[in-house]
Amino acid sequence: MAKPRSTSARKKAKPARRFRPVRWVLRWGLRAISIVFLLAVAVTLLWSVLNPPTTFYMMQESRRLGGVDHEWVDMEEIAPIMARAAVAAEDANFCLHWGLDVNAIRNAIEEGSNRGASTISQQVVKNVYLWHGRSWTRKVLEAGMTPLVEAIWSKRRILEVYLNVAEFDEGIFGIEAAARHYFGVGPEALSNVQAARLAAILPNPKNRSASNPSSFVRKRASQILSGAATIRADGRARCFQS
Repeated sequence: MAKPRSTSARKKAKPARRFRPVRWVLRWGLRAISIVFLLAVAVTLLWSVLNPPTTFYMMQESRRLGGVDHEWVDMEEIAPIMARAAVAAEDANFCLHWGLDVNAIRNAIEEGSNRGASTISQQVVKNVYLWHGRSWTRKVLEAGMTPLVEAIWSKRRILEVYLNVAEFDEGIFGIEAAARHYFGVGPEALSNVQAARLAAILPNPKNRSASNPSSFVRKRASQILSGAATIRADGRARCFQS
């Protein structure tokens, strides 16, 4: 009598799985992108509620100079004119865009430069999360993270962080250190002219002085004061002023 065939014998042998390099690359590429995105969301959420104690650039300057002057101060302790002056000087449409000012970028491209194309939100992303220097890698990361910061942080929070990490002189970071360094007062006591002069030196802090202003800085400060009054009157300061 013939023996029945075993179960394993009745099963057909499975063919060996073929290695598909394209599929493998796509799968792991998507996983890597997902991990990077989740990390970006995590660090964005972290600094939305906690104050960044330092930045990469601050650490570099601290090593180079043997220390920097920096102390965090909340937005409530900063004279309102300082916030308006910074926006008027660096990003007048701060309340109107979602992090990237497309019109400014287009104008800069037409002029053949990047002057005026970087918004306050982009500068915050660069200062807090990335590094200084011109490179396409940094620009791509900056463009990718800026809308995420805009989606999670309030405009007021973005401006608060900006004023606290911006460089105002060699080794002088943040509005608290800057106000005392240049004028011997706290940031809450800044006058209109003092705030405008501080905003005027932001693009080139190592070569401009707020306490000993050149004719250019004086003229620029006057323009900034006018711009600050304009954005207050037309509502473009509403998103960050309580």
